Amino acid sequence: MSASLEVRKTYKMYIGGNFVRSESGRFLPALSADNQPLGNFCWGSRKDFRDAAVAARAAQPGWSKRTPYLRSQILYRAAEMVQSRAQELVRELSHCGPASAPEQEVNAAIDRLVYFAGWADKYGQTFGSVNPVASAHFNFTAPEPTGVVIVLCPETPVLLPLVSLMASVILSGNSAIILASGRFPLPAVTFSEILATSDLPGGVVNILTGKAEELASHFASHMDVNAIVDASGSDALWPVLQGGSALNLKRYSRRNLAPAEWFGPASEDPYWIIETVEHKTAWHPIGY
Repeated sequence: MSASLEVRKTYKMYIGGNFVRSESGRFLPALSADNQPLGNFCWGSRKDFRDAAVAARAAQPGWSKRTPYLRSQILYRAAEMVQSRAQELVRELSHCGPASAPEQEVNAAIDRLVYFAGWADKYGQTFGSVNPVASAHFNFTAPEPTGVVIVLCPETPVLLPLVSLMASVILSGNSAIILASGRFPLPAVTFSEILATSDLPGGVVNILTGKAEELASHFASHMDVNAIVDASGSDALWPVLQGGSALNLKRYSRRNLAPAEWFGPASEDPYWIIETVEHKTAWHPIGY
């Protein structure tokens, strides 16, 4: 009996709750650290990003109206589902080179989702305030989501930074467009399959694959994106992202962490949450 032809999987992008190929039809080979072929992944274009921005904007108001407790439970459910597919993620992460620690990274990703799930119904009390004023009013300051946030992930580690950045962005009610690692994108695509079967509404998280240098200027110039979180670690990209953001007053945050730091307290900083929220102040007359 002759052997069947091996068919390489083409991993799709996750936009608006659906798995889609690039509108351009382009794809790139997915290679292991020792250059062994693992499949193919879609080469995202400007149009794909625009589709993701439309999906993220449509999903954000409904997501922000969910109660903080419910957003917390949805993130916790995602942690449960990562745990159920842990062996698959470990196998994919093992292709990312001898320096990778796949089991440690998957376990850390589960813990990180639980950690930020716990902040969803607490950050408002922690970072909000009741302000003293010299009039017969109550004066409150409360954090509210800024809207649509772009996240650029580092090349390595692959899974833990994506989970950490995504959770810290969406727990407050933002929606996210995430550009996965260009070198090892497959674990990110598998994570999107986990999100697709979780309780997270479609469009709240959109995961693109492709080349950051091609998309960066479009990220920065898009008028319906409110913030960029840049963990790419690229000295070439941040001037493009920050310079373009100045034209439309996007908030730009840079996360320059060494690979080992993603496993420690530096990537659990709750102040990451308030970098993608707006503080709103309200006055209310005191009744007598």
